[in-house]
Amino acid sequence: MNSTGDRRHRSDLGRRVATRRRQLGLSREEVAERAGSTPGYIAYVEEQLPTPGIEFLVRLAHALDTTIQDLTGLAADLAPGGAPPGNRPELVELDEKECWALLGDGGVGRIGVDGADGLAVFPVNYQVLDRSLVISTGAESALGRAAAAGAEAAFEEDSLDEAFRRGWSVLLVGPVHVLADPAEAMGMSRAVTVRPWSGDGRDTVVRLVPRRVTGRRIRVPGAPGEPAAPAA
Repeated sequence: MNSTGDRRHRSDLGRRVATRRRQLGLSREEVAERAGSTPGYIAYVEEQLPTPGIEFLVRLAHALDTTIQDLTGLAADLAPGGAPPGNRPELVELDEKECWALLGDGGVGRIGVDGADGLAVFPVNYQVLDRSLVISTGAESALGRAAAAGAEAAFEEDSLDEAFRRGWSVLLVGPVHVLADPAEAMGMSRAVTVRPWSGDGRDTVVRLVPRRVTGRRIRVPGAPGEPAAPAA
């Protein structure tokens, strides 16, 4: 077996399994224990071109708190959140520390700015640095022009667990600015490692320093990691 996991020989299933496992912070050993398998077979699924049976896929989806449709990519082009709500959902507010923890070091979220054609919201790759967001964009983009003017922006990231109809969202609101100060630009540029999925030509580095950080989470009793609902 190729232990390096040559990406040329990885299946869509393998990529999705590995990504979901990392999202949950699980090792291959932990996933194998949950799925009644072995770490070696989990590695094979992630790194090679497996053809597992439906019984194993059901166990693997359960081990990763997701669905077969998500693991196999059948729901990749569907809008999330189409399922009905879970049993006795609870909406709770998140404090600022929890919000930053959920944002992690970076990822993909949505940013809203007031542009020439009115309000616009679009996805961006971001990186968290010193309790702020750093985003690479085009100088003439709506975000680039808003940052050049020091305008306000609203940034949102969320995560949905379709299998258990729960999730969270984090909202950051504050001014955006272009890194024009040489010292700030040099320090930030050295630390920025994220690159836009949308390709090259986005070399204007924008920083959002939030004045407000809020978040909410939907909890569903009985879902993995959640206490069961009290008896009626």
